[in-house]
Amino acid sequence: MNKKTDSAPMSDKTFKKRSGSKSDTIYAHIFDAILEHRLAPGTKLSEEALGEIFGVSRTIIRRELMQLAHEGVVSIRPNRGAIVANPSVEEARQILYARRLVERAITELVVQNATDKQLKALRELVKEEQDCFAEGESGTGIRLSGEFHLKLAEVANNMPLVGFQRSLVSQTSLIIAQYEKVTRSHCSFDEHNELLDAIEARDTDRAVSLMMHHMDHIDEKLSFENDGATDDLHAIFSHIGQSRAKTGSK
Repeated sequence: MNKKTDSAPMSDKTFKKRSGSKSDTIYAHIFDAILEHRLAPGTKLSEEALGEIFGVSRTIIRRELMQLAHEGVVSIRPNRGAIVANPSVEEARQILYARRLVERAITELVVQNATDKQLKALRELVKEEQDCFAEGESGTGIRLSGEFHLKLAEVANNMPLVGFQRSLVSQTSLIIAQYEKVTRSHCSFDEHNELLDAIEARDTDRAVSLMMHHMDHIDEKLSFENDGATDDLHAIFSHIGQSRAKTGSK
């Protein structure tokens, strides 16, 4: 996922591939690792280790971490460095409440503004999400689920909501990684398809009701107990080193 400013709309290719500068790609890899739950809340993000992994200076890594901190998924601690944000129970509840308000507004606007072309693109994204879970690629499926909600915000055609939603979706992913119950069920793609049916029918009340049910489903999966991943940055980003070795990057 390419890095975007809060005011810049996301292109149709945002959810298909990464592009842009090396800095954008570093941002995307770290962001995806958080959304895919490969980076657990509280994980220390060593500038030195990340610089070695991506083959760039600590200055570049620091800039990317600052951008992620702006979105609420990284915490910068004075004199102690950066960590993946670690929301408290109260912070988690506040984030989820805010997410509900934003999702409601976005859904209402999507019903009004969505074009046939945009709805088709959303259907394709949900199909890709479903395929990932079916093939056991749950991390990618989780990320695509979040991207579905970001794409809805774009379709709503309200740029402030895009910025709010990007931060809230990212923080919600952290909350799920930290507090989700051990027994997991991923049926978001079914709920996403039902939501798209209501949007296509221009049924605002049903669309909003389905979105709130979707948020209920997220809440029901949380137990507010830790369920973290590894904190070994080299293991998390091992594919980066393999890619750099193949291309001869320094």
